[in-house]
Amino acid sequence: MLHQKKIVVVMPAYNASKTLEMTCNETPKDIVDDVILVDDGSRDDTARQSKQLGIHTIIHIENRGYGSNQKTCYREALSRGTDVVVMIHPDYQYSPRLVTAMASMITSGHYDIVLGSRILGGTALKGGMPLYKYIANRFLTFIENLALGAKLAEYHTGLRAFNREVLETLPLEENSDDFVFDNEILAQAVYFGFRIGEISCPTRYFDDASSINFRRSVKYGFEVLGVTMKYVLSKLGIRRFSIFDNAGKKLKMNGRIDSSIYEK
Repeated sequence: MLHQKKIVVVMPAYNASKTLEMTCNETPKDIVDDVILVDDGSRDDTARQSKQLGIHTIIHIENRGYGSNQKTCYREALSRGTDVVVMIHPDYQYSPRLVTAMASMITSGHYDIVLGSRILGGTALKGGMPLYKYIANRFLTFIENLALGAKLAEYHTGLRAFNREVLETLPLEENSDDFVFDNEILAQAVYFGFRIGEISCPTRYFDDASSINFRRSVKYGFEVLGVTMKYVLSKLGIRRFSIFDNAGKKLKMNGRIDSSIYEK
């Protein structure tokens, strides 16, 4: 079943030149049909290196934010006929070797989304996750599980796999262009009834791995609580929000490349 589906790996990149080749070398080429990298206005030679590695590369001429980067990744993957999309950060913080297992969980028909959780294995702190990030991760996940009625080990991982239907259904264009996009897409998935599975993923924090600083982490935490509140208010019918509205904007397939914003 796995080899009957088109598997596309997408990499939202920003200043990833030091780790990109390592990430690509561990990406399972036997099952991955296509790799797409979107460079979000990097100040290093990420885009040049990506092209040298034979990766389909799209460049945001100016930095547009992590969420906007993902939107471009998914838009391009859908336009290239993907069945399963696996998002890998090219900073080598997550293991690309898990792509096969995650894609298999999707193609089995059991799950619509699969998350690579750093918490399930119980080695997050040993892998270098800062204590304050670990505590915040556990606190936010507890609140979200309580509010969303889910039982996920972690909402804040950057290793994710989606089937095509998820990306075509959710109003992703309504989501933030910043880091909270990751949280919005999972809240939307729960809201619209998609099935989410998890797999244990080793934690790797090191100097060249990207990580948001303390100030941005605090901002992200408050934004996550805001998304959670929007979910609750929407579920109770008290207020409508565009990110939980079926009529919200979907990823646009036509005219997706604007030469003033992107460069291929």
